[in-house]
Amino acid sequence: MSEIVILSGSPSAPSRTDLALDFIKGIIEQHGFKATTVSVRDFPEGDLIHARYNSPEIKKFSELIEKADGVIIGSPVYKASYTGVLKTVIDLLPEGALKNKPVLPIMVGGSPAHLLAIDYALKPLIAVLKGQPLQGIYIIDKKINKENLSAPIEDEDLLQRIRIQAEEFREAIQKVQVIPV
Repeated sequence: MSEIVILSGSPSAPSRTDLALDFIKGIIEQHGFKATTVSVRDFPEGDLIHARYNSPEIKKFSELIEKADGVIIGSPVYKASYTGVLKTVIDLLPEGALKNKPVLPIMVGGSPAHLLAIDYALKPLIAVLKGQPLQGIYIIDKKINKENLSAPIEDEDLLQRIRIQAEEFREAIQKVQVIPV
């Protein structure tokens, strides 16, 4: 069974980003993956502020990423980019932490105006860590129903895009597993 790590960059709880990631996790698990979700809120603030690369939580997270077959990174859009706390967590990972791993970027924003935040902010960050970014999914936050926790995505077009990206993610992981690194 393939291992997937889902990293939520949302500093808020509850958040629409977390709802979307949980929903996508369910779809990914239907594809036969075992998924573990980690939130930026799971790390001690002192470790992040003082860049403690060797803290037990950061080491555990780095090992989880290293063992993963694929990674999903989600973030709300803050000032046309991902959250600062997500960047802080990513900065504490070893260089090349995502090497040869398919990475599915997910961003949740207030309007279509920030659609390119995935391409201009999150994908370059993934590439710096040597990950293989997929197309990704941009979700307008109004398309996430916070009242329906079991199925917060109700828009059929968005559901179809999520299904397509989940299938492409599965295929990318299978390709990496077949090709020796």
